[in-house]
Amino acid sequence: MAQTTEQTTDMRHGSDAEHAHEPGFIRKYVFSFDHKVIGIQYIITGLLMALVGATLAMLIRLQLGWPDRVWPLLSQIFPKGYVSGVMTPEFYLAVVTMHGTIMVFFFMSYVLVSGFGNYLVPLQIGARDMAFPFLNMLSFWVGSISALLMISSFFVEGGAAAAGWTAYPPLSAVASAVPGSRNGQTVWLVSMAFFIASFTLSGLNIVATVFSERARGMSMWRMPLTVWSYFIASILGLLAFPALTAAAVMLILDRHTGTSFFIPIGLVVAGQHLSHTGGSPLLWQHLFWFLGHPEVYVLILPALGIACDVIPAFTRKPVFGYKLSVWCLIAVGALSMVVWGHHMFVSGMSPFTGEYFSVATLTITLPMTVFGVNMLASLWGGSIRLRVPMMFACAVLALFGSGGLGGLYLGNATADMQLTDTYFVVGHFHMMIGGVTLMATFGGLYYWYPKMFGRMMNEKLGTAHFWLTFTPFFVIFFMQHFLGIQGAPRRYYAFTAYDFLRETRLQNTIISSAAMVLISGQLLFLINFIWSLFKGRKAADNPWEATTLEWTTSSPPPHDNFGPHPLTVHRWAYEYGVPSDVGDYADQRVPKERVAVTA
Repeated sequence: MAQTTEQTTDMRHGSDAEHAHEPGFIRKYVFSFDHKVIGIQYIITGLLMALVGATLAMLIRLQLGWPDRVWPLLSQIFPKGYVSGVMTPEFYLAVVTMHGTIMVFFFMSYVLVSGFGNYLVPLQIGARDMAFPFLNMLSFWVGSISALLMISSFFVEGGAAAAGWTAYPPLSAVASAVPGSRNGQTVWLVSMAFFIASFTLSGLNIVATVFSERARGMSMWRMPLTVWSYFIASILGLLAFPALTAAAVMLILDRHTGTSFFIPIGLVVAGQHLSHTGGSPLLWQHLFWFLGHPEVYVLILPALGIACDVIPAFTRKPVFGYKLSVWCLIAVGALSMVVWGHHMFVSGMSPFTGEYFSVATLTITLPMTVFGVNMLASLWGGSIRLRVPMMFACAVLALFGSGGLGGLYLGNATADMQLTDTYFVVGHFHMMIGGVTLMATFGGLYYWYPKMFGRMMNEKLGTAHFWLTFTPFFVIFFMQHFLGIQGAPRRYYAFTAYDFLRETRLQNTIISSAAMVLISGQLLFLINFIWSLFKGRKAADNPWEATTLEWTTSSPPPHDNFGPHPLTVHRWAYEYGVPSDVGDYADQRVPKERVAVTA
């Protein structure tokens, strides 16, 4: 009897599931094609890199909080970085550079974007896997090479890169500028090239998967906001990252072949007149920030998407303004590509150009504000269950609002010229790209942990972890805004030599003390994460009574996610507050004949 294409497809997928062979350990957990395993690999790698980044942050705060203190133990661990127990200025620059690079690109990007993106997108659209499983596996291992290269830069001649995480020339272009401009800066550039390749492969896969692998009935307007956020963030990455790739190649050529893309004529470094002619350091800034500002939204949009998935599950009501929120995400993505110049107001640009970037930057606050108001409205009238994921989702809202307020000042050219390169920028940057993303990362880990590993994390340890994370984090970076208003410059390794900053020394001590609490609090998370893998309470398939598709399969899901039979989606992603056979919600598979569709 003739078979329909649909039946043939079902049989093929069923056969795939049947013969899915039980792969060996290497194929299953190391060189895996399974998007769930790859997502967890990214998450574990990112958490390990976070340990390195947090250690560097501790060194920074020890120096700024107690600059006159002698640290004999650190002198033994870092003999070249601590001379007679005192941190050297050049080592401080290297620590600041590597902390920023690791936390932005190798922690937040790996866990929040590549990790959760790989794990969630196929599950939430009803797909069996990513569109290109082999490419997915390749993206992780290219990213792993990138992470290893970045760590290895600590051990090369001259030490790690020290030109800042933005790698501005000529510090990054001339080997004799600072010790970290030697081999460490070259390794940094090569590592970033591998990172961009990895991120591009992953982004292409997410875009292709959303376009081609959605389940029957899963229209774009039925996708969860999480999937929308990853979809838009991936497009931004594909458009913006090539600029930094080109810039990295040109900078390597300047460093090693004598070209002059970024090195101007007449430059004198360490008493030597350089022979380079015709280059412009501002070209690097344009290319870097053409990526750098969209990268902010590549991280923030998924963070907001995760919060929008967590909040309805714990308020028991639909997310407010779903379609308007999607259009806001699209508008933010589009505008983020044309506002990079607000990082360069003091570079000597034309006032007319500066005025354009000011207007464009302040315009982007409109869709962001609407999105934030929608998130707040999603809380209104809800029956709130204040579990750990919900606490972190509320923290996302708090930091998104308070951190975003600082952006109004930095987006204005007149105010920015006074505040640029001060701790006001550090405070704003950390509250937005650090705080919003960090809180969403933890919220997502607590929320999807039972789906990933089939066990629940400990609620009491999670609650303690929340308060030991959010409270000191807010204290640290809220206070840094006031340091910036007082004129405290960023990247200075000690303020003891400046009389006008004498009043800030107590503030720095308080900030550093809060930082030690923050870093120590993460030990609770590590204990909870590892202990729960073996001793955590076994999780039900849908412990949060949520509506999106990943909660309709087992915990953890099987290799092909939903079995041999294709799913059919009948409703949008947030059907809460409706009577059904299982409670006050209906998942996306429930036909409208059984439960009425509300949107």
